[in-house]
This record gives sequence, structure tokens and C-alpha cells, in this order.
Amino acid sequence: MTDNLLTKEELREFLEVKYDFYNCPGFIEDDPISIPHNFSRKEDIEISGFLTATIAWGNRKMILRNANRLMQMMDKVPYDFILNFTENDLKPFDSFVHRTFNGTDCKYFLKAMKFIYTEKGGLEALFAGDVQDDMKELISQFRSLFFEPEHPARTEKHVANPMKGSSAKRINMFLRWMVRDDGRGVDFGIWNSIEPSQLYCPLDVHSGNIARRLGLLTRKQNDWKAVSELTESLRIFDKNDPVKYDFSLFGLGVNEKF
Repeated sequence: MTDNLLTKEELREFLEVKYDFYNCPGFIEDDPISIPHNFSRKEDIEISGFLTATIAWGNRKMILRNANRLMQMMDKVPYDFILNFTENDLKPFDSFVHRTFNGTDCKYFLKAMKFIYTEKGGLEALFAGDVQDDMKELISQFRSLFFEPEHPARTEKHVANPMKGSSAKRINMFLRWMVRDDGRGVDFGIWNSIEPSQLYCPLDVHSGNIARRLGLLTRKQNDWKAVSELTESLRIFDKNDPVKYDFSLFGLGVNEKF
């Protein structure tokens, strides 16, 4: 199935059917979003969600195992841990590893979270401001604030920089989790500082390949320009909530091997 075999309306209907099928509580269990679903307090959801999204690449079972381990190391109370940890409390995190994200990176992320919640008003506040209408600028602003404290140079690679062309897949995924609220029980919709219409679609190998097959994306590289092109294509079908079709592309690519 390709774009030249479907009319625009047929393609919209196809995407809607897949969105409806995959956007359900049954989706949660095997997805990284299951980690923040263990919590009910806003700050716990944000912190666990951000840390999980940060390591959400590679084997999904490994992602879930390591994200769960990270929550256990924080005594399953991430917000309280972030506010109250001491240097001694961080020593066990020296052993944390997920692919190229190691103990040095992990300890800085925890320190950055403490800085953000004690000095900057929390994670949501870092995604608010005068550049809200430009997601590329907004993510860049967040990145600058995140690395405001002294930090290891190596750790910078673990926060995407769309200004250098990165697709920022994991940040866009995290923002989808926090912002979208469609009552289906998957995404949380606990942030009001960003509208769903402003979100950009998370883009990886799977969603990129499906988007190209469906004629939603022509750019060959999975970079920020491709993210912008794909999101604009999806806005044709739903300008108020284009990123809901991430469920469609993900399901088609990962579950159906479309």
C-alpha cells in the first residue's frame, strides 16, 4: 500500500483506524510509557517519564528493565528522591548503564532534575516561554537550561539538539506523553503549557519507513527536517492533534511489520 493507491480521505481513514486500534490501555504494558503509569503524582510522572524517554532506544525489554531498575534505585518515589538526595545517595548510580548512557550521565541527569525542580519551577516550566510556537526553539531552550549547571561534556549527547538537525525523537515522544489528553488512558495530558497542535511527531526508523510508504514523508534522512515534513503531512488530517497518528505509524511498523 502506497500513497498513489490511496486518496487523501482513504489515507486519513486508514490512519484513524490504526490510531483507534493502538491507542488503548492494552498498548501500555510493553511500551516505555508503562513506567510513568506506575505513578499518580504529576512530578513523579514527569520525572519517571523523562528519565525513561531518555533511555528509550534499543531493545524494548532492555529499556523497560533498566527504567524499572532506575525507579527502584530511586525508592520508587522519584520526586521525593530528586528533592532530597545527597551525594552519598548517588553512589549506587555509578553502576547504572543503558547502552551508552552510563553512571556519569545518570548522576548528572538526577542533579539536573534537582536543579530544575528547586530553581526553575519544574520540567513543565522549562517548556514554557516566548518560543512556544516553534518546537525546534522550545526544545533548544529546554536543552540550554538543562545543561546550565556544570556538567560532563559527554552527557550532552544524551539530550537531542534539533538545532544541529537531530530528530529529537525521545523528547518529542516525552512531550506527547505529557501533553496529549484524549481520554483513552495512554498519554497523560498533565501539561497545559503546550497545545497538542504544537507537538511534532516522534520519528524513528520504523515510523519513518511507514510514513514514506504511505507518502507522508519524502525526505530520506530521519532528521528534524523530516520531522517537520511528516508533522505537516499529519496536520492535514488533524490540525489540532496531528501526533495522535504516532500510534498508527508505530503500530504499523513495530507490531504489523507493514
